[in-house]
Amino acid sequence: MTMQNRVFFMLSVLLLVAARPGLAQEKNGFDLSNALIPVDDIHSGGPPRDGIPSIDNPKFEPADGALPWRDDDLVMTYDQGQERYAFPIGILNWHEIVNHESGGEPVLITFCPLCGTGMAFDPMVDGRHLTFGVSGLLYNSDLLMYDHQTESLWSQIEGRAISGPLAGTELEPVAIRHEQWRKWRGRVGDNGRVLSTDTGHRRNYRQSPYGDYDHSERLYFPVSSTSRKYHPKTWVLGWTHNGESKAWPFPELANHGDRILEDQIGGKKVSVHFDADVPSAELRDESGKLLPATRAFWFAWYTFHPETRIFEAD
Repeated sequence: MTMQNRVFFMLSVLLLVAARPGLAQEKNGFDLSNALIPVDDIHSGGPPRDGIPSIDNPKFEPADGALPWRDDDLVMTYDQGQERYAFPIGILNWHEIVNHESGGEPVLITFCPLCGTGMAFDPMVDGRHLTFGVSGLLYNSDLLMYDHQTESLWSQIEGRAISGPLAGTELEPVAIRHEQWRKWRGRVGDNGRVLSTDTGHRRNYRQSPYGDYDHSERLYFPVSSTSRKYHPKTWVLGWTHNGESKAWPFPELANHGDRILEDQIGGKKVSVHFDADVPSAELRDESGKLLPATRAFWFAWYTFHPETRIFEAD
């Protein structure tokens, strides 16, 4: 090898080594150089950015004419003023994010099929209305969203940006419910509006793309903390207040019986209202106000809250 070739070879090696850290700081086109979590813990879910398309211009229709929903289908519901909205899980399984606005008030509807977490947020940050898409990336098996305005990545369960210009910023959670289609229609009457299957995309909204995942012990992606206290896909209601996290597992609530559970968390008195038919649960404060608790698989709540307290029926 000539001296010139040796020099060229060494320069090539140095350039390659220098480039590797930069490559490791970008995934799906997102800059992770200031990530608040280990970059190695961010995994590709398979689809590229926007490969799972968010619904940015949602259409709604009256509940009495909505198809193809059945009585026991699960819907994620949001009450805004006198308006009552339902977002069928059959649609959210395929889209995960709905950028919704009603009466000039925006709300971000999100759902992660892998964690079972349906959560809503106020998308206003420092006076700016952010809209969101699906990044195709996961952290602790949970949806990483991104905002279109700054391309910051956001952890759904944490409700905070974990990279990008808004890293460290938190979204204000908004209270939602999980209800059966039949019960929601009975509750809201003629005020109900349901997200239309006319999404602009061809999907079979009666069929989940995840098969029997809801019942299997398998996780598709690694998580940082695990607990075998319950089956990984056991449903729980979780909430954090004043730095204290607590989970109310649905089997424990079922053992507690039909009566309302009075409890405390972070020094605050709360009540848990359990509906075994869905199954789901609602958390309310002393005045009866609905609180933004999270319905989630046990594994998902635990991996983000490994110090969580757990309600256990006597």
